[in-house]
Amino acid sequence: MTVTTAGPLPGGDAYDVTVVGAGVVGSAIARELARLPLRIALVDASDDVGDGTSKANTAILHTGFDAVPGSLESRLVREGQRLLGSYAADSGIPVEPLGALLVAWNEEQLAALPGLADKAVRNGYGSARILPAGEVRAREPELGTGVLGALHVPDESIICPWTTTLAYATQAVRAGVDLHLDCPVRSVAPGGQGEPHVLTTGRGPLRTRYLVNAAGLYADEIDRFLGHADFTVTPRRGQLIVFDELARGLVRHILLPVPDARGKGVLVTPTVYGNVMLGPTAEDLDDKTATGSTAEGLRLLREKGRRILPALLEEEVTAVYAGLRAATGQEDYAIRAHPEQRYVTVGGIRSTGLTASMAIAAHVVELLADGGLPVAGARELEPVRMPNLGEAFPRPYRDAAMIAADPEYGRIVCHCERVTRGEIRDALAGTVPPGSLDGLRRRTRARGGRCQGFHCGAAVRALFEEARR
Repeated sequence: MTVTTAGPLPGGDAYDVTVVGAGVVGSAIARELARLPLRIALVDASDDVGDGTSKANTAILHTGFDAVPGSLESRLVREGQRLLGSYAADSGIPVEPLGALLVAWNEEQLAALPGLADKAVRNGYGSARILPAGEVRAREPELGTGVLGALHVPDESIICPWTTTLAYATQAVRAGVDLHLDCPVRSVAPGGQGEPHVLTTGRGPLRTRYLVNAAGLYADEIDRFLGHADFTVTPRRGQLIVFDELARGLVRHILLPVPDARGKGVLVTPTVYGNVMLGPTAEDLDDKTATGSTAEGLRLLREKGRRILPALLEEEVTAVYAGLRAATGQEDYAIRAHPEQRYVTVGGIRSTGLTASMAIAAHVVELLADGGLPVAGARELEPVRMPNLGEAFPRPYRDAAMIAADPEYGRIVCHCERVTRGEIRDALAGTVPPGSLDGLRRRTRARGGRCQGFHCGAAVRALFEEARR
């Protein structure tokens, strides 16, 4: 098992395949490649896996009911939901099947619901149905006034995005993939006939026979290193507000707006961690690092939230955050194979990428095989079991058997989120340990609650620094 975070990269022979980008999609691809008897590398500019778009999304396991029918995205989301649902159950990743309501607030939106129901059928999803206003109100009594109806999509779910990415990366590393973090790719010298590509990284050169570009916001830049300009990534900022766990009783479903051309719009959704989220905005920017929240964005969200669920605005706010989506102006994923270059681009993966991740990975390996990658001798991977971060499932501080076996699971460090010393210890000793306190939060929820680490921050930092020593 190899995870490196500093120093020159290992020398020697070239890797068979290198995946650039250790978000949820890149990590899923590395995991799928780990089944093959090949030398695989996964590289990322950050100090952790899932530290870009993958950490800051709405965490919904989609059905794909509203994708463009016949598109690659539609197929991969549909397959991915099935694959990830099964994988999550086997790996301990929390999923809650709440169902979604696309709420119509005016006659135009109401008139759009039959078309959305038909679109769902064309996407292979036949369980959506239109509900009258009275039934919508009975299902969600705290909705604002003026509801005219809704489309009910019963199989939409919420999921933990943090442990999904971590599970993929953990399995990949345990199966022999080299994970190189703090390793930005600065240029690529494409390999000629029989020659490897040479990646210039912040930690030295890396040679690889095949290259997969899953660099998210930077996928267009990597693409240009290989001589392609099929798409341009425009970072689309999505700001969100996270409300306290006491707000959880206000909402029973994922509440979606009727979508428009810019996306699914502002929604209200519970999280598996017990909070309620409001967002996201959709702001096209030039800066691929602009993840700050703005007064204007938060004001817009509060206006939308007051219409959807008025009582929510009376609840305490736990946090605000923003993520950047890789918008390309195209209606489908920008997954392109260049077999003559032994290169695959995986670009334009939008908010459905979490759901589709395992199906995208299988598709990419097929494209690599079509380009000559040997795929014989595939094996099953050793299963992983992730720490449960979800409130709908038993957590260590409430598990008498765990505490009896190891009292560290009964010693709470973060009281807001009820995180124990045992969980923090396990995360710090994990196959892919956190590179920062934020990475530790994504593995345990420590410092993620009401006080945002005001009370537990020093103790958590001390444990983190002790482990690093």
